Amino acid sequence: MSVNPSPTVDTAELEEISLALARGKGILAADESMGTIKKRFAPIGVESTEENRRFYRGMLFEAEGAEEFISGVILFDETIRQKASDGTPFPELLARKGIIPGIKVDTGTKPLAGSDGEKITEGLDGLRPRLEEYHALGGRFAKLRTVYSIGAGLPTRYCVEANSHVQAYYAALCVEQGLVPIVEPEVLMDGDHSIDACYDTTLRVLRSVFARLSLYQVPLPKILLKTNMVLSGKEAGDRAGVEEVARRTLECFHEVLPPELPGVVFLSGGQTEEEATAHLNEINRQAGDDAPWHLSFSYGRALQASALDIWRGDAGNAGAAQEAYLKRAKLNAAAVHGSYTAEMER
Repeated sequence: MSVNPSPTVDTAELEEISLALARGKGILAADESMGTIKKRFAPIGVESTEENRRFYRGMLFEAEGAEEFISGVILFDETIRQKASDGTPFPELLARKGIIPGIKVDTGTKPLAGSDGEKITEGLDGLRPRLEEYHALGGRFAKLRTVYSIGAGLPTRYCVEANSHVQAYYAALCVEQGLVPIVEPEVLMDGDHSIDACYDTTLRVLRSVFARLSLYQVPLPKILLKTNMVLSGKEAGDRAGVEEVARRTLECFHEVLPPELPGVVFLSGGQTEEEATAHLNEINRQAGDDAPWHLSFSYGRALQASALDIWRGDAGNAGAAQEAYLKRAKLNAAAVHGSYTAEMER
C-alpha cells in the first residue's frame, strides 16, 4: 500500500512538528473521552457537563508559563471545537502560546471479534475527512491508542497484528492529511505479571507495529511513538525498582526501535505522578547521549491528578490548581533532561 501526500501538505513541516513535540518538553494528554472524564470528575463531586469540561480544560490551557515545559496538548473532539472564556478557540489559544494543538482520533476500544476478551481500537471509518476537518480546526498532530493485556496466552498474535494494522493505516492517513501521527500501542499494567513478561510483550508489540508501518510506507521521521515503560504489573508481589525499569525499557527500545524515529513520548499508564516522573528521569539519566531518539512524556493523570483534586469544580481554586499543574509539568520537563530529584517534590 502506498499513500501519496496531499499536494497541499508540507511534509517537511511534519518532521519539524514531531521534533518540536518531543525535544526538551512534553505533551499534556487532555483527550479524555466522555466516559473517562466523567470518572475523573466523580470522586471530586463534579458533574460532567459541557461547561465544567470546558472550564477545567481551559484552566489548564491558560496556565501562564506552561509553554516553558509543555510542547503540545492532545484535545478531544468536543474540546477542539470549544472556546476560552474570552471567545478564543482552544487551538488558537494554545498556538498563540507556542503550544501545538493535537487531537485524539480513535473512537475507543471494542471487543475483538472471535477473541476471548481482547480489544480492537476503532476509528478508521471516515477517518480521512475527520483528519481534514481537524487540520482545518487547527490540529497539527493526532493520536490513536491500542491496548494489549498480559495473561495466559495473551496478547494473541491475532490481537497484536489486527491492532498493528489499525495503527499503521491511521498513521498513513495522518501523513497524507498533514498531521503528525502519534502511534500509541499500550501494554497495560493491569495484572501480576513480571517485568520480564512486560519486556517480552512490549518487544513483540513494537516489532509488529513497526513492521506494519514499514509495509504501509509510513515515513518514520514524521511520526512519534507513545508507549508504555517496561514495568511490573500493578499487582505483582515483587515490583521492579526505578533503575531496573529504566534499564529494561532502554534495552527493549535499542532492540526494536529504528534510529530514524524522532522520539518517544511515554504514557503514564496508571503510575502515580511521582512514579511517572522518577521513571522518566532515570530513563533519560541512563540513556545519556546514546539514545538516537528524544525521550519525553505525554501524560494525562500524571500531570493532572493534583490539579484536579485541588480544583474540585470551584473556580476560586483555579489559581492553585494551575500552580499544581505547572509544578508537575516543570518536574517532568526536568526529568526529560535527567535532572529531576525527589527533593524537588518538596
